[in-house]
Amino acid sequence: MHGVHGGAWKIAYADFVTAMMAFFLLMWLLGSTSEGDKKGLSDYFAAPLKVSLMGGSGAGASNSVLPGGGTDLTLHAGQSRAGSGADPIQKKMAAEAMKAEMARQDAKKLAALSAKIQTLINNSPKLAEYKSQIRLESTPDGLQIQIVDDQKRPMFDNGSASVKSYMRDILREIGAALNGVENKISLDGHTDRFMYSSADRGYSNWELSSDRANASRRELVAAGMPDDKLARVVGMGSSQLLEPEDPLNPINRRIGIVVMTREAEERLMGARRTNVTNATEPTTTLSHP
Repeated sequence: MHGVHGGAWKIAYADFVTAMMAFFLLMWLLGSTSEGDKKGLSDYFAAPLKVSLMGGSGAGASNSVLPGGGTDLTLHAGQSRAGSGADPIQKKMAAEAMKAEMARQDAKKLAALSAKIQTLINNSPKLAEYKSQIRLESTPDGLQIQIVDDQKRPMFDNGSASVKSYMRDILREIGAALNGVENKISLDGHTDRFMYSSADRGYSNWELSSDRANASRRELVAAGMPDDKLARVVGMGSSQLLEPEDPLNPINRRIGIVVMTREAEERLMGARRTNVTNATEPTTTLSHP
C-alpha cells in the first residue's frame, strides 16, 4: 500500500519550502530597502527604458547590506553619527539639544538646593534671626546667595575683614549645605561707596572687598566645603551697588555666593584660557619719534 504513493510528496514539499524561502527573502529585501530605492525600483518597472538610458544609482550601487550603510546596525538610510561626517546643521542641533538638557538638569538641581537652603534658614535657630539679611535668587549664572549688611548687624568689623560671630555662623551653615553640591562656586565681596580711611596708603575698598571675600572663603571651607570647589574669589569694591541711588546704604556691603551652572562655569574657564593665550602671545610696542 505504501509503495503506491511513491516520492511525489517530497517534490511538492521541496517546492513549498522553496516558495516560503523566496517569500521571506522578498520580505527581508523590502524591509531593508529605503524609500528612495523603492521609488527607484517602481520607476524602473514603470519605464525601464527611461531609467536605463538616463542612469541612476540604486541598491545595487551600495557597498554595504546594512540599511544605513557602514558598520552601525542602529542607523537607517540617510542617518549618520555626529562627528563621523554628519551634516554641520545636525551637529549644531545635537549640541544645542545637549546644552538645553544640561541647562534643564542644572535648573532642577539648583531649584532643589534653593529650597534646601530656604528650609535651613527657616528651621535653624542660628539663621532664622538673620533671614532678612540672606537673599536667594536664581540668575543666568546660577543660584545666587547674598548675605547683606545691616546697620545694626554688620557682617564684619568696621573697615576690617574680621568676621563677626553671627556672620561666621551664617557662612558655616551655608558652607555645610553646599558640601554635597557638584557645581563650582563663585565668591565675591562688595562694599558701599564710602571712601576707605586708609585709601591714601594704598588700601581701598577694592582691597577691603577682596579681603572680606577671602575671609568668607575660609569660613566656608572650615564648614567642610572643599577648597577646590571654588572657581573664583574676587573683590568687586563698590562697582556693583545694590542701591545705586543710595551708594552709602549698608545693604551695598555684602558677600555674594553663586552656585554656578555648568554653562557659566564653562564660560568662565573659557575666558581664563583666552586670557592665558593672549598673555603668552608676543606684543608689539609702538614708539613715537
